Amino acid sequence: MSGATLFLSDLHLAAERPLAAQAFYRFLEGPAAHAEAVYVLGDLFEYWAGDDDLDDAFNAQVAHRIARLARTVPVHVMQGNRDFLLARRFARSAAVLPLRDPAVIDLYGTRTLLMHGDLLCTQDRRYQAFRRVVRNRLVQGLFMRLPLTRRKRIIGGARRLSEGEKTIKRMDIMDVAPAAVEEAFRRHGCTRMIHGHTHRPARHEHRVEGRVCERIVLADWYAHGQYLRVTREGCVSVPLPFGTD
Repeated sequence: MSGATLFLSDLHLAAERPLAAQAFYRFLEGPAAHAEAVYVLGDLFEYWAGDDDLDDAFNAQVAHRIARLARTVPVHVMQGNRDFLLARRFARSAAVLPLRDPAVIDLYGTRTLLMHGDLLCTQDRRYQAFRRVVRNRLVQGLFMRLPLTRRKRIIGGARRLSEGEKTIKRMDIMDVAPAAVEEAFRRHGCTRMIHGHTHRPARHEHRVEGRVCERIVLADWYAHGQYLRVTREGCVSVPLPFGTD
């Protein structure tokens, strides 16, 4: 092991994006294989209609590749806003450890808050209302009773609507709210936060109750792959260029 913990988010894997999948497989067989642990902080998949979609060849392959790594390296997976229906069958198939959002871990002596990041976007009130509805267990139970093909059509329609709304929403509304970030630092007593969701990779410094706190935003995997490597010495973002195979 390398004495490093690796974090990634917003891979948005799909059969239609083979270069991203191949980069992820290289990550699993390379850097991840030598890590102490791997954390996927949401949106591993472009969308997830339910664990019965594991019968799909692409989804089954992703789960199989992760399970091979999980034999020797703990792999923690958090639900994102695209794949919040990931459930027990996927966890068993991929041999992953489900991770709650938010979650607090001790990362080489630093109390660190892990989130997908959408909970911090409190200025987007319409999205937060939608999130509360679709995360309701009763709503999810009713949705899962629908045939898989119909669920996929509904999700496809919701995704098209969401993409349309992004073109008219102000960028600051879709980003994290500073007040929500500071409240999360206070509530969880952390000095470091790692999250994804916004697709705006960066490092930010916040001063909360006299403490200097660090917030690291993970990159998405649309143009190229990237992960965060954390050791006792610090945090380094590592790019993973997409190949041509």
